[in-house]
Amino acid sequence: MSVIIEPFRIKMVEPIHFTTRDQRRDLLAKAFYNPFYLHAQDIIIDLLTDSGTSAMSQEQWAGIMRGDESYAGSSSYLRFEKEVRELTGYAQVIPTHQGRAAERILFHLAGGAGKTVIANTHFDTTRANVEQSGARCVDLPCLESHDLEAVAPFKGNIDLDGLEQAIRAAGPDNVPVVILTITNNSGGGQPVSMANARAAREICHSHHIPLFLDACRFAENAYFIREREAGYKDKTLREIAMEMFRLADGCTFSGKKDALVNMGGFLAVNDEDLAQRARNLLILTEGFPTYGGLAGRDLEAMAIGLREVLDHDYMEYRIAAVRFLCNGLAARGVHAIKPAGGHAAYVDARATLPHIPPEHFPGQAVVNALYELGGVRAVEIGSVMFGEHAEHDLVRLAMPRRVYTQSHMEYVLEVFEKLMEEAPGIPGMRMTYEPPYLRHFTAHFEPM
Repeated sequence: MSVIIEPFRIKMVEPIHFTTRDQRRDLLAKAFYNPFYLHAQDIIIDLLTDSGTSAMSQEQWAGIMRGDESYAGSSSYLRFEKEVRELTGYAQVIPTHQGRAAERILFHLAGGAGKTVIANTHFDTTRANVEQSGARCVDLPCLESHDLEAVAPFKGNIDLDGLEQAIRAAGPDNVPVVILTITNNSGGGQPVSMANARAAREICHSHHIPLFLDACRFAENAYFIREREAGYKDKTLREIAMEMFRLADGCTFSGKKDALVNMGGFLAVNDEDLAQRARNLLILTEGFPTYGGLAGRDLEAMAIGLREVLDHDYMEYRIAAVRFLCNGLAARGVHAIKPAGGHAAYVDARATLPHIPPEHFPGQAVVNALYELGGVRAVEIGSVMFGEHAEHDLVRLAMPRRVYTQSHMEYVLEVFEKLMEEAPGIPGMRMTYEPPYLRHFTAHFEPM
């Protein structure tokens, strides 16, 4: 059949509260024109993030009921540890309450003044944790990624020539780790090829530098490898994911993405000394090393989700849903990153609102217009989020897992039709309050 349907049935629903445009205009003003401040009950379609917004399966809910809440050495932790070890191949598994906690621990230990951390593209929390440690971030996206509308299979790749040059420029002793974000979130949810990861590993190891994965969306990346890279079409998603993990020396992971849970994450490594130092730090802020800030039921649900996410039928539907949204945007003249990514559509805000210069935050203007026009919440990834580091001004429409149907996406596309009609009159934004870290979360704005 040509129609790819949701590979699940719905047995519980959550009501949506509808609002009017006038109401939403007032709500935006009260929220300082930053949709992070909006109340969830006032959102019609919430595409702010795919992090922690998944609908869990009946097996995950059953696992929650089995959760062992023992403070130390719970059976839920042992099941979680076994699942992560079998999937990743890493000997040391350290649970954390979410991905940024794993990042904080890793870069507290590996970062510091004078250090340089290199990545295909650091995402927001990764960059913030690296820079908070005193280290410097260097982003090296591949050349194809700079053209938003160029169709290339692996636009999430790291620039290998640039990686070698950056290591030599910084000095190998000053590069504590190289990060591959799979898929590359800031780069449009674009995948990294196995060949690119293997080549990055060879470069890193030739300089005795560990390679880490930011593995939040590892299953989506595995799907694209199976679909696009020679030699993988007959392999399972699990086999592909296992191969990718084993190219690296460790990973940080937010279970709130490709483990299909609402809370959870982990740091996994092979280096026993690094793991022991990480556990010592973990105890200070997260909890005992066998729960890491999580309830036993969370560990159970995450272990189950790590298997469910690699189901081919689920992932085929997941990718098809994002493509449906991206194709619909293109049909309506909305410029977005091509090809469609794994977890979101990324709209080019500068092309959508060409009358607004980057210093007046065209991405934030699009985000606010989407909410006012249709109650759709999205997030800016551009000059607000990354400041001077922003090459583009994008608006990410992140698709929560197993939550919305095709008719919801058709509604989003209707909102974009209205936005394109009103685009010439949409004003730029002025930032009136800027926090020191991750400013997009809590900054205040006003229309120009």
